Amino acid sequence: MQISAIYEPIQEDMVSVEERIRSLKQSAPPQMADLVEYALRDPGKLLRPAITLLAGKSFRYNQQLMVTMAVAVELLHIATLIHDDTVDKAQVRRGRPTLSSVWGQGTAVLVGDYLFAASAELVASTDEIRVARNFAKTVMAISSAELEANYTSFDWRQTRERYYQRIGNKTASLFVLATQSGAMLCQAPEAAIEALKYYGYNLGLAFQIIDDVLDFIGEADEMGKPVGHDLSQGTLTLPAILFLERQPEDNPIKHLFANQGDPDSLRLALETIGNSSIIQECYDIALEFCSQASRCLEGLPPSASQRSLDSLADYVLQRKR
Repeated sequence: MQISAIYEPIQEDMVSVEERIRSLKQSAPPQMADLVEYALRDPGKLLRPAITLLAGKSFRYNQQLMVTMAVAVELLHIATLIHDDTVDKAQVRRGRPTLSSVWGQGTAVLVGDYLFAASAELVASTDEIRVARNFAKTVMAISSAELEANYTSFDWRQTRERYYQRIGNKTASLFVLATQSGAMLCQAPEAAIEALKYYGYNLGLAFQIIDDVLDFIGEADEMGKPVGHDLSQGTLTLPAILFLERQPEDNPIKHLFANQGDPDSLRLALETIGNSSIIQECYDIALEFCSQASRCLEGLPPSASQRSLDSLADYVLQRKR
């Protein structure tokens, strides 16, 4: 299913979300206007705002509150990407030079901080203390995941369990914020809030696994960044972990991490994993997380938005970037 069809129940509100995001340039201080505009210029598919809106659509939907929260979720996402790119010294994101590569790391960090604050202000304007508390917990989870990734870079001795914990904090936590806040702001029953929490968590895990798979087999033009970027930066993801489990001795990843940036070891690791059954195994694991996400929706009221959330689980598995 095309993403436009999945977004059908919230199409008008998604337009409002995009307009609110674009308008942030006007409210930014003059010296930051161009920087903010550059950071927000290519919002992508706006998946996280969409699931925020869809999560609340089956309940007492408040359009103004929901658009505000959806914008807040996306600003938080963009801020984390800016900080990630700065820490990783990434040159390209979505086919464009990163903000840090154009304006420098110090400026990029401050722009990211500004967007964090703008997101927090929007969350506070909802006057929902539970949502504000979850927002704070999400920022803490994302930060801890990035710190762990930094501390464990170029360390091949990592387990699947530690990987799942890291991507749970790094990626799934933001999906959880989106679904839980959408349900809370629309006064959903507690059972529905809990179900949507675990829907978001499982969907977020699957999303990150597919993202990590694409780092091995994707096309650079479609992904908007170089293939093998994570491995070259010393970040161990699921395909690499499975490869190390299968071939613990004489593994090119060990050589790559011991000799940081060795292009021959990187090429060999990418080719070996890309041509192996490891890729399908990763897809199977992501499929199971998507299936778990879909099962979480079974107790929700049948509606177009519920069906869209279910379709998103299939979409996550099929994406190419």
